[in-house]
Parts: sequence; structure tokens; C-alpha cells
Amino acid sequence: MSHRFIAYDVAFELASHVRPALDVIRRKDRSLEDQLRRAMASCVLNISEGNGKSSLRDQARFFEIARGSCREARAALRLAAMWGYVDEPTVAELDALGDRVCALLSRLIQRAV
Repeated sequence: MSHRFIAYDVAFELASHVRPALDVIRRKDRSLEDQLRRAMASCVLNISEGNGKSSLRDQARFFEIARGSCREARAALRLAAMWGYVDEPTVAELDALGDRVCALLSRLIQRAV
């Protein structure tokens, strides 16, 4: 299985695990919940779009955007934990998945440039 499909699968897994946290965060901070939701969607969708590009340069650009969105989602989750919206063990588990997504995307970007 190629790294790009693994990256998509792991990003999709992360998005599905983030879903319950979104409901909790929404009750406390709608703005942060919206930002986290959009960042996760951007991550998954940009991996998918990059995968469909024929040029390596275009692929790398979309994978870079996806990696940035994943980092943004991870930061939003850390804020949610720091502000007491979500418990630390949950965020640590989600952050580990996010770290894996970012690492896979970094490899894809390196291969494309």
C-alpha cells in the first residue's frame, strides 16, 4: 500500500476520532470547534485532492496544505485540553495519530520535490 493511501486512511481515522471531541468543544467554544472541524476536513480533503494530481509539484502543494491543516488541528486540540474542554489522555491519543499523519505527509512531500 502506498504512503499516500496510508496518509489518507490515517487522516480519516483521526477525523473520526476527533468527532466526539467536537461536540464537547462546541458546548464550550463554538469558534474553536469550527476551526478544528475545518482544519480536519481540510487535511483529509487536501490529501485526497493531492492524490488525484498528475504533477509531482501539484501533489506536493496539496500535501503541504494538508500537513499544515493537520498541525492546525493538533494545536486546536492542545488548546482544548489546556482550557479544560477535553481531557489530556484523549488529546494525547489524538495527537499521536496527528503526528503520524504529519510524518506520512512529510514523506510524500519529500518524494514529490
